[in-house]
Amino acid sequence: MRFLADENIPGAVVAALQAAGNDVARVRLESPGLGDRDVLSWAIRENRVLLTFDKDFGELARAKTPQGGCGVILFRLPMPKAGEAGTIISELIASRDDWAGHFSVIEPGRIRMRRLA
Repeated sequence: MRFLADENIPGAVVAALQAAGNDVARVRLESPGLGDRDVLSWAIRENRVLLTFDKDFGELARAKTPQGGCGVILFRLPMPKAGEAGTIISELIASRDDWAGHFSVIEPGRIRMRRLA
């Protein structure tokens, strides 16, 4: 899959996703300080699923109505320990293959998904 890792996504998560064969672009490396609207526009333009811990993307996704291969995964989890973050979060993402076209919230013990219009 094609992902865009927001600035708050740990490097270990990106590395684990890339090791599993995913294409992951990183805001932190390619455009640090980029505003949320521009981050979402990037994900839409490149048909990437945005990975973030930033709750602001829920409202932005509703306003922009992303479509196609774009999606948003919002993590509402306590940050795992540094050595475990990559494995835990990448396993949660690998548990499904239908992230595109959805606004998804991953919480302890559940995943909520809403189709993007």
